[in-house]
Amino acid sequence: MNDQKNLIIVIILSIAILFGFQYFFSSKSQNTPAPLAQQTHQPAPQAAAPTASQVLTREEALKAQPQRLAIESISVKGSINLEGALFDDLTLLKYRETVDPSSPHIILLSPENTKHAYFARFGWTAPQGALPNEKTVWKTNGLTLTPQTPVTLEWDNGQGLLFHQLIAIDENYMFTIVQKVTNQGTDAVSLTPQGMLTRLGEPKSAGFFILHEGPVGVFDGKLSDPSYEDIAKTGILQNPKAPGWLGLTDKYWLTALIPDPKVAMTSSYTYQGEAEKALISAIYQRDPLALEPGKSIEVTDHFFAGAKVLSLLDGYEPTLGINHFDLAVDFGWFYFLTKPIFYALDFLKNLLGNFGLAILALTVLIKLLFLPLANKSYSSMGRMKALQPEIEKIRERYADDRLKMNEKTMELYKKEKVNPMAGCLPMIVQIPVFFALYKVLFVSIEMRQAPFYGWIHDLSAPDPTTVFNLFGLIPWDPPSFLMIGAWPLIMGATMFLQQKMSPPPGDPTQAKMFLLMPIFFTYLLSQFPAGLVIYWAWNNTLSIAQQWFIMKRSEKKKKKAKA
Repeated sequence: MNDQKNLIIVIILSIAILFGFQYFFSSKSQNTPAPLAQQTHQPAPQAAAPTASQVLTREEALKAQPQRLAIESISVKGSINLEGALFDDLTLLKYRETVDPSSPHIILLSPENTKHAYFARFGWTAPQGALPNEKTVWKTNGLTLTPQTPVTLEWDNGQGLLFHQLIAIDENYMFTIVQKVTNQGTDAVSLTPQGMLTRLGEPKSAGFFILHEGPVGVFDGKLSDPSYEDIAKTGILQNPKAPGWLGLTDKYWLTALIPDPKVAMTSSYTYQGEAEKALISAIYQRDPLALEPGKSIEVTDHFFAGAKVLSLLDGYEPTLGINHFDLAVDFGWFYFLTKPIFYALDFLKNLLGNFGLAILALTVLIKLLFLPLANKSYSSMGRMKALQPEIEKIRERYADDRLKMNEKTMELYKKEKVNPMAGCLPMIVQIPVFFALYKVLFVSIEMRQAPFYGWIHDLSAPDPTTVFNLFGLIPWDPPSFLMIGAWPLIMGATMFLQQKMSPPPGDPTQAKMFLLMPIFFTYLLSQFPAGLVIYWAWNNTLSIAQQWFIMKRSEKKKKKAKA
């Protein structure tokens, strides 16, 4: 048995298992929707994809619809279209498209006749009677919606029903919509509250299989995250009737319809058209409500449109009762490990002032946590290295009898109380932490555009430098596959140094394969977030120091024993 061969197998298999499980299982929803044809009828989206001649720029669309209620807060700016009471204009003021502070702010919602239309509406359905729709022009009692000044919209259908919408917004990204209907007529009516969220075209995706972008929701406490492709197959997918929330998520941004979390709703996703021309909607309905003459009914809904800041999403559970809203952040199968790592990093960042320093500090804490295991492992590796002369003698003596060679080698391990697999343990422990940290860096908006020192301006993006233009000294932009930056090279060097301190393989072929691993991982990790490469390099450095100290101490003990 060769310990280096086992180490290589453990590394490859562990990575394959982690990424394979993530690809085949975590991307599947915990609650797969069924085709709508098997369920009750849902209203179709009351919007249509604009033709090429109808498409306007965002600025043109906003000017063409002057009847608007302005939205202003420290987090967002935009407006509500009073024709239809559409939430269709929202810009996120705390986020920009690039690290350049002069780059445009992130635009989330846009009017329905634009190229990237994205909007939401709340209202009612009924078997008969005039109801507010996307063409209804509402009256308002104010000009600007702010966290301090809620606004009420009003519309009279002229048939005895008076509709109100009280709209409020908090300091972040959560709207509250209180819908009230008063029956001033002589007949009872039945009204069904509903909400609709629509976007035009599948958005440009980050393109990574470990990240879910598309429909997302929680129904009766269970996550459901079908893909756009899942919906396109049937055109419409029905969610289970249960309390919950639903919406559409991008990598960092979320829009979500959130009715009363204690009341069951019927909801679905629809997909009409293809790719960039597809009209994608999330729709929900509550149960019908009876409205007697002279009476009023009232329902409260919430609408989230903004950045997936984890502390905000978690905070809405105790304040608004929104169950598992944090699942909008795709922490994946390692949720139980990834979320605590995120909060540990966030705490250390607030303490140290930089997420890069937080990663370094967290690595030290993880090392301390597994110190007993690592000490035992490195002690075993030290004894393994000391046994190399004896192992070489066994290999020479039984070169023609491989079975006997392995038998005698194992007898030597047993006699010296050495576990040849002990050197694999630190790597096995490190891989889940590595993957969880990768998820944190990749999906957390808090990591987006988070700077480190020197040339790293975004820990969630790969190292922007490359050795192939001498780190910027040569005026040439290499292709993406040649972007091997300084930090990946540092990581590769530490991996090589750590490898040299380990017992060498006896098989020349395995030795060559082992030597290629630092080169392979240097190239592989050059495309990963810089924060992850910094973690790996720092972790290797700490391991080298720890291994050197333990091996030196082991050598001193051995010399004393001989004396």
